[in-house]
Amino acid sequence: MLISFVVLYLLLSIGIGLYASTRVHNAKDFAVAGRHLPLPIVTATVFATWFGAETVLGISATFVKEGMGGVVADPFGASLCLILAGLFFANKLYRMNLLTIGDFYRVRYNRAVELIAAVCIVISYLGWVSAQIMALGLVFNVVSGGMIPRETGMMIGVLIVLTYTTFGGMWSVALLDFVQMTVIMCGMLFIAWFVSGMTGGVGAVVAHAEAAGKLDFFPRGDYTQWVPFIGAWLTMMLGSIPQQDVFQRITAAKNEKTAVRGSVLGGSLYFLFAFVPMFLAYSATLVDPRMFGELLEQDSQLVLPTLILQHTPVFAQVIFFGALLSAIMSCSSATLLAPSVAFTENILKHFILKDMTDRQFLLAMRIALWGFGGVVLAVALNSELSIFKMVESAYKITLVAAFVPLAFGLYWKRANTQGALMAMALGLATWALCEVLEPSEVWPPQLVGLLMSIVGMVAGSLLPSAVGKPLPQEPEHAALHHHAASHTEHVADHPHHHPPQH
Repeated sequence: MLISFVVLYLLLSIGIGLYASTRVHNAKDFAVAGRHLPLPIVTATVFATWFGAETVLGISATFVKEGMGGVVADPFGASLCLILAGLFFANKLYRMNLLTIGDFYRVRYNRAVELIAAVCIVISYLGWVSAQIMALGLVFNVVSGGMIPRETGMMIGVLIVLTYTTFGGMWSVALLDFVQMTVIMCGMLFIAWFVSGMTGGVGAVVAHAEAAGKLDFFPRGDYTQWVPFIGAWLTMMLGSIPQQDVFQRITAAKNEKTAVRGSVLGGSLYFLFAFVPMFLAYSATLVDPRMFGELLEQDSQLVLPTLILQHTPVFAQVIFFGALLSAIMSCSSATLLAPSVAFTENILKHFILKDMTDRQFLLAMRIALWGFGGVVLAVALNSELSIFKMVESAYKITLVAAFVPLAFGLYWKRANTQGALMAMALGLATWALCEVLEPSEVWPPQLVGLLMSIVGMVAGSLLPSAVGKPLPQEPEHAALHHHAASHTEHVADHPHHHPPQH
């Protein structure tokens, strides 16, 4: 029954993706759903994109082993990223009417900054998407009782996600996210209620976790403990903001107010529901301490699936794995689409194939989607990192290279191209050197890179400019009149926007 349900659910997902393809008429529809999404769907797609494999399997396993302090990056940093993006970035970026986050770096600075930022953003997705693919392989392996090897499960999973995303693009991602968010929320709450009955209630689990020191969040030592703690928090909180998937959800909204509210609501929901898998995984250690203690040593990511398979009836297993598949597939489709769109728009179109028509541009995005899918599958098949570590590491490069030019470009009028290039160069160089040399146990390399990136931006912008174009006075009001095929099409929704100043 469980296997039949999984097959049926996968076929339904493909069906929804095929239905969504009827709404895709041009590249803009494929990339940002034509900027037509209402608040419920924007909220759902923000939530479902982040509630993925690392939330259900990675965060829960890390919490059981390291406690609340071990999950500072996610969900604390991750949810704050979405809330901050909504409060401080969504309105300014939405007004610019861009297709990708990489377009901002070209409009605000120049093409060199765009290229560097786009390459860093695309690379950052390798770890994140690979983590989702690894989780799909794990689910197929567990559900089939070991008949489907993890490697085969990864291949099956990536083919299914690529199929429906290829047809419907952002429309299929958005519609499926709405369905999948409903499944995730209802399924996780039901399983939590069911499992709490096996452990004496929520209070008993929380009391046991508190007694074991698992609820201690802030470090109790000196700066040698506080600095790594802050570094882990900032990595996802700030490093995730200049990401194409976050930007896509902002710019796909039907208006500016929806973009802001959807991001804040989605981030808040994500924060609340991320604690449910943590509760479930810790409950497992109370249900059967001996067996789950051994699993923690062997593969902590199996704790939660094993609890469900061995200690709940079939209907509960169907609900749990339905919610888990929803979480992983919604995250996978979004994180495959985002770098493919960014690569096609900011690298392929502007530096390699400059005269593409809209039809060619749409085809190129779909080809890039499959190419990126093949790359992340190869990474997933050969990675030895845990799901949580792969996701946590994904944002280091965007933190040191892309965040400072984005934030300063929006909020500091004196920021210029020279400053952006120096910020990227110093951030990437110091981060790479710290990673290659023996990384400090106190100072995370990405935190050093972030600080040097700020230094580079300030110094480069204040020094006499020898590179780039004049600073636009009001970048948040500069519109990139972009309808995929043309950068000069006037946008009817924003008749008072002005073209980028060169």
